[in-house]
Amino acid sequence: MIPNPWDVGSARVLQGLGFGALATTSSGFAYTLGRADGAVTLEEKLAHCREPAAATDIPLNADFENGFSDENATLRDNVLRLIETGIAGLSIEDFSRDKLTIYSKDEAADRLAVVMEAIQQSGIPVLLTARAENLIRGVDDPDDTLERLQAYSATGAHVLYSPGLTTLEQIQRFIAATDKPMNVSAPFVVGASVPQLADLGVTRVSTGGALNWAAVNPLITAGKEMLEQGSFNWLTVMAKGTQVQALLKKKPDAP
Repeated sequence: MIPNPWDVGSARVLQGLGFGALATTSSGFAYTLGRADGAVTLEEKLAHCREPAAATDIPLNADFENGFSDENATLRDNVLRLIETGIAGLSIEDFSRDKLTIYSKDEAADRLAVVMEAIQQSGIPVLLTARAENLIRGVDDPDDTLERLQAYSATGAHVLYSPGLTTLEQIQRFIAATDKPMNVSAPFVVGASVPQLADLGVTRVSTGGALNWAAVNPLITAGKEMLEQGSFNWLTVMAKGTQVQALLKKKPDAP
C-alpha cells in the first residue's frame, strides 16, 4: 500500500501511521496551489518533491506527469533534476501536457527508454513506473492499453500502471499478460480490499488524489455548517492536536 500525501504535513502523518513508502499526487499538489491538475510548473513540481523527500524517512515516488517536456533531451534533463530531489521512484505517463493528446505507443516507449537512460546516468537505483493513460483520458480501449503496457515493460520500466482499471477481471487480465509488477489505483476499484488485490497478483496499490479529496470533504462540510446553520458540530469529529503532533514526530520502525 503506497498512499499519496499532498504536502509535507500529510506525508509526515502517513509515515507516523506506519506506511513504508509514499507517492506524490499531481492533483493533490495542484490543489495546494489552488489550481487544476496539470497546471503546475516544473520548478514547482521539483520543489514539491524535494520537501517531503527531505521531511520523511521512507521512500517517496514522484508523480512526474509526462516529465514536463515533449522533447527527449529536455525530458532527460528534467528527470535528472528530479532524481536530485531525493525521490526513490517516479512515474511517467504517456499523455502530453502541452498537446493534450496521448503519445503514440512507439513514441511513449522511446520516451521511457530516455528516462531509463537518465536513471542509469544518475547512478541512483530509482524505480520507474510506466503509466498508460488511455482509460482516464477518454480512450476506452483496454486492448491498446494492454499493448502499451507490454511495450513499456520492454523498455526496462520496473512497474506498470494503468489508472482506470475498474474490475477485478480487468486487473487479472492485465497482470496475466504482463511481466512486471502492477500498480492499481484504489479509487477505481472501490469495494476491493488490499488482500483481494494481492491475491490477483497486484504488487502495489496507490490512492492518487483521493486522500486529498477525502480531507477536503470535512472542510466543505464544516464551512457549510458555519455558513448555513451558524453551528460548530464539526468540532466534535476533528482530529485532536495532540494526536496529529504525535504522528508528525513519529519515526518509522526499524526494519
